Amino acid sequence: MRVTTELWVSSLLRRAFSGGGFAAVERRGAAEAGAVMIVRRGRMGDVRLYAPAAQASYDEARPEERMFTELLHADGDEEAQKRIERETRFDPDLWIVELEVDDAAFAELVSVTTP
Repeated sequence: MRVTTELWVSSLLRRAFSGGGFAAVERRGAAEAGAVMIVRRGRMGDVRLYAPAAQASYDEARPEERMFTELLHADGDEEAQKRIERETRFDPDLWIVELEVDDAAFAELVSVTTP
């Protein structure tokens, strides 16, 4: 059984803070089943944008873990914000979560797969 998006995001934020990182909800979507996009900011100003992985990425028909794929890696915020705006027009239930954590913490918090 999959937990609600609201519970999953709350857990993600708590785990990021407990590891010494920073996390914030930039946009709140549907509490039960909204999709989540993750904005990861680096110390040098780079931005990575992660979106839910395609269903084909999962081994099971009903996975228990949320998986993400990297959509964008840019030097600044402008390109990422344009992509987020397009996605939110398409999906008004979308959550946007921002993380500022190191590589090891990110690997523990978010499961990333290649497209």
